[in-house]
Amino acid sequence: MIVAVSGPAGAGTSTTSRSVAEKSNLKHICAGQIFRQLANEKDMTLEEFSEYAEQNPKIDHDIDKRQQEIAENRDNILLEGRLAGWMAQNADIKVWLKAPLELRARRVARREDIQLEKALNEVKEREKSEKTRYREYYEIDIDDLTIYDLIIDTANWNKQSVINIIIEAINNYNHG
Repeated sequence: MIVAVSGPAGAGTSTTSRSVAEKSNLKHICAGQIFRQLANEKDMTLEEFSEYAEQNPKIDHDIDKRQQEIAENRDNILLEGRLAGWMAQNADIKVWLKAPLELRARRVARREDIQLEKALNEVKEREKSEKTRYREYYEIDIDDLTIYDLIIDTANWNKQSVINIIIEAINNYNHG
């Protein structure tokens, strides 16, 4: 079983993915964590590192290539990342989590312990940067959700409900 979970910053992908992977006995692989580690190694904020990545396509290519290789060569994994649904073309279930911008910015502000206005600006800039890079590097329109099997608005459900919906999809997946 390969599950790909994607969504914009603050939609709940990390929290959800960790719990779903644990409860479903899937190995959790997170592209965003790799990106954050690279930003920290360069002593940059996510916003600064996103801008840096725009000028250095190798960063995205390396992260994305790693996701593709993992998806092609492993089983029983949950791959989490903005492009996980696109990179794991052989995923059994592709999930997109979404939420309104304001809610996502509040979540990011809380997680990063920053002011809401700063979080809102960072989320907007990061998404603009990602949208540009994904279109340029892969001709991917990140707003095209037609590749996903399940789209969940995390503003409409509590955390446990979102987890339960995905686990229910995994448990009832028809391999045929």
